Amino acid sequence: MTDGTEMLSMSVREFAAATAAKRPTPGGGSVAGVVGSLGVGLGEMALNFTKGKKKFAEHEEYYAHLGGRWAKAREMFQQLVCDDVAAFANYQEASRMDDSPEKDEAMQVAIAAAIAVPREAAKLSLALLADLRELADKCSKWLVSDLVASAALAEATCRLSDYNVRINVPSVSDAAAAADLRTASADDLARSVALREQIEAAVKDALP
Repeated sequence: MTDGTEMLSMSVREFAAATAAKRPTPGGGSVAGVVGSLGVGLGEMALNFTKGKKKFAEHEEYYAHLGGRWAKAREMFQQLVCDDVAAFANYQEASRMDDSPEKDEAMQVAIAAAIAVPREAAKLSLALLADLRELADKCSKWLVSDLVASAALAEATCRLSDYNVRINVPSVSDAAAAADLRTASADDLARSVALREQIEAAVKDALP
C-alpha cells in the first residue's frame, strides 16, 4: 500500500495510474484531498492575478489575508491525503485481529478515523466556498472562470466526502451518533451546493 507522503510526491500521471490500480489506496478519500487542494489552487490563481491591479487596490489587505488562509488550506487538504491512507491502514489492521472485545473497540476507533477525515475535508471545502463567495465581486473578470472552477471542485470535494461518510456510518455502533453524522454530512453537502450556486450567480455578468 502506497503511503500518503509518497502519493504527494507522484506526478499527475503516476497518481492517476496508482488510483486506477487494483489496490485500496489511493481511493476516494485520497482523491478528495487532491481535488480539494486543486480547488484551493485555482482560487489562489484567481486571487494572484487579481491583486496588484489598480481597479482592486482598496482590497490589497484582504487579498493578503486570503492568500495566507488559502496557502494553509492547500496544505491541509494535502495532509488529509496522508490521513486518509493512515485511517485505512488502521482499519485493515483492526479487521485482521482475532474476534474479541478488543477487536470491536479497535474497529470503532478505525471507523471513527475513517469518518473524521472526510468530515474535515467537508469543513475545509465549505470554508473555501465561503471565501470564494466573498472574493467573487473583488475578482478580475478574466479570472472568474477559474474562480467558479475552484467552487466546483470544492463542491465536488464535499460530495466525495459525503460518500465516504455514508459508506462508513453503518459500521458505527452508536445508532444515534451514526444518524447525527449522516445528517451533518448531508447538510454540509447541501450548503456546498448552495454556495457554489451563489458564486455562479455573483459572476453571471462576466460568465454568461
